[in-house]
Amino acid sequence: MSETAHSAGTGGDTSRRDMLLYASVALGTVGTALAVWPFLDSMNPAKDVLALASIEVDLSPIQEGQAITAVWRGKPVFIRHRTPADIEQSRAVEVSSLRDPQADEDRVIKDQWLVMIGICTHLGCVPKGQKPGDPKGDYNGWFCVCHGSHYDTAGRIRKGPAPLNLPVPPYDFLDETSIRIG
Repeated sequence: MSETAHSAGTGGDTSRRDMLLYASVALGTVGTALAVWPFLDSMNPAKDVLALASIEVDLSPIQEGQAITAVWRGKPVFIRHRTPADIEQSRAVEVSSLRDPQADEDRVIKDQWLVMIGICTHLGCVPKGQKPGDPKGDYNGWFCVCHGSHYDTAGRIRKGPAPLNLPVPPYDFLDETSIRIG
C-alpha cells in the first residue's frame, strides 16, 4: 500500500512540478518581453525624423529650363524642369558608353521633370548647375568643382572621378503639378 501511495504521490508531484515550471517559464518570458520592449521601442525613429520621411513639392512655379533644390532627409534634391533640348540631348547618348549605364527613360517618371539627390557620388560634394550662372560642366548638366566630375542633363556621370550617377530618390506624382519624395 505504501508503494502504491508513494508512486501515486510521485505522479502528482511531477505534474505539479511541471505545471510550476511551465508557469515560471511563461511568467519569465512575459516579464522579459515587458522589460525589453521600451529598449526596442527607443530604437524607432523619432517623430521629427518620420516627418521628414517624405516631402511634397509644388512644381507649378518652376518654369521650363529652371531648377530648384528641395531638402529631403537632410539631403539636397535637385528638381529640374527640362527643356525639349535637354531631353533630346539625354536620349541621344549611347547608354553602353556610360560609366554607370542607365537610360534617361529609367531615371524619370515624366520626361520634362528630373528629380535626383544632389550629392556627388565621388566624395559627397554638392555639384553646381542649379542656378542660372553656375557652371554646368561639359554636358550642360551639373559640375562638381571640387574634383571635376561632369554630369549630363539626366544626372549621369560622364567625366571625372565620380563612379556613379546622381541617385534618383523614390518619388511619385500626386497630380500634374506636385510630387511626393520619399
